[in-house]
Amino acid sequence: MTPKLPINLDSLLRHRTIESERVEYKTGWNPEAVLHGICAFANDFHNLGGGYVVVGVGEQDGQPVLPPAGLQPAQIDSIQKELLNLGNAAIQPPYHPLTATYEVQGKLILVLWVPGGETRPYKARIRLGDKKSDWAFYLRKHTSTVRAKGADERELLSLAATVPFDDRYRQGASLTDLSPHLMREFLQEIGSELTAEAATLDTEALGRRMNVVGGPAEMAFPKNVGLLFFNEHPEQFFPATQIDVVYFPDGPGGDRFEEKEFRGPLGRIARDAVDYIARNYLKETVIKHPDRPQAERFWNYPLAAIEEAVVNAVYHRSYEIREPIEVRITPEELMVLSFPGPDRSIRMEDLQAGRAVSRRYRNRRIGEFLKELDLTEGRSTGIPKILRVMRANGSPAPVFESDDERSSFLIRLPVHEGFAGEVTPEVTGEVTGEVTGEVERLLGVMEGEMKRTEIQAALALKHEDHFREAYLRPALDEGFIEMTIPDKPRSRLQKYRLTGKGKAWLQERQK
Repeated sequence: MTPKLPINLDSLLRHRTIESERVEYKTGWNPEAVLHGICAFANDFHNLGGGYVVVGVGEQDGQPVLPPAGLQPAQIDSIQKELLNLGNAAIQPPYHPLTATYEVQGKLILVLWVPGGETRPYKARIRLGDKKSDWAFYLRKHTSTVRAKGADERELLSLAATVPFDDRYRQGASLTDLSPHLMREFLQEIGSELTAEAATLDTEALGRRMNVVGGPAEMAFPKNVGLLFFNEHPEQFFPATQIDVVYFPDGPGGDRFEEKEFRGPLGRIARDAVDYIARNYLKETVIKHPDRPQAERFWNYPLAAIEEAVVNAVYHRSYEIREPIEVRITPEELMVLSFPGPDRSIRMEDLQAGRAVSRRYRNRRIGEFLKELDLTEGRSTGIPKILRVMRANGSPAPVFESDDERSSFLIRLPVHEGFAGEVTPEVTGEVTGEVTGEVERLLGVMEGEMKRTEIQAALALKHEDHFREAYLRPALDEGFIEMTIPDKPRSRLQKYRLTGKGKAWLQERQK
């Protein structure tokens, strides 16, 4: 069986979850150029998680050229043998990427997965044909592999033996602490071609393919990132790995509060916390104006801003600090607190303006998994997105705070003024007639018979639970839509369509 890597091939070729600077395309086999690319990705200068070298696919303006040029089966066998020799003799310390073949549009290509190395910095021979050739360090600059010189070389040398916390072995744990079920579930969710093969692999083999297991065969250990994503109780290894959501209906000084803790694998608790907030604390208001037909709509807090703030905390917090992520909700604002704060190289003024760019990421592997789950984009896009969606909702600007020591990071999302007592008495809350704002939006996108996923995509909603609770179920309960297979509600063929009542409501709304 041809081995596969834990990635979505379509994402790799189209840069959907993998940035272009982490992929290098080669039309054919050029051992010297590939060696330098491997060296650069292994050095992982910006802690992005290494990268991929795709052999058999050309490149134009940073984009892959499809259909691919492809490779012959005999070529692939020869390349893999040569890679083994290069990894031992042409790069120091020795380094061997993971390889897999794929068929794309009838052509075979070879993908080299080059995770950030654990014994960096690496150096490679400058010229393979010359036995007396010098050695040099290589790194990635944007979408190019370049030789490290001057300040870059000095900084690279300072990274010696410095492996980010999430990519280190956990010697106090064993392979039995990794859940094969969670690992296979993750691969299926991201659409990896490794999914089918994963069922036949044991925990160690699957963990090595996903780069969450390391060490020699006789002494294999799970990596911290594996325990954070693929253990049901990561808090037993990393105390305070949780998200606390606290609601103060009368403000922080009041006697009443509601609290809920989310513990478990990182991907799950990030989604569950955001969905819980969306179901319980987000409200939409509709204001009708007598001087114009369009109603004004806004939320107390836009969901996209909350999601970015929570996932940002999961991505960038330190799992060596025993403090949970805390979400505090009051009538005036929603706050997300995490520890520690941004790197000192980032000026808070730039952060507040959405111009800050992180030179290096604290958790390169955590970010890699969150991107595969479509929970984050990485590349310092979270803060600008929070600013953008708050502005689009008509909300006051968010505030980003940290102390001089950068010991913590606080994101404040002020409530929309419409929910702070400044709305005219004509506001009817989130209900317009018999229809909530959410149901009205759903009815507006219905065309013929549609699957649940099609309706959710048309509404640009990511979270299934929130969609079902706030949109789908109320529309069904009010009789505005109906199932095409009502006697089998969970059928994979289930679709939804407007009822006569739903059509009549839409016609009246249009009038």
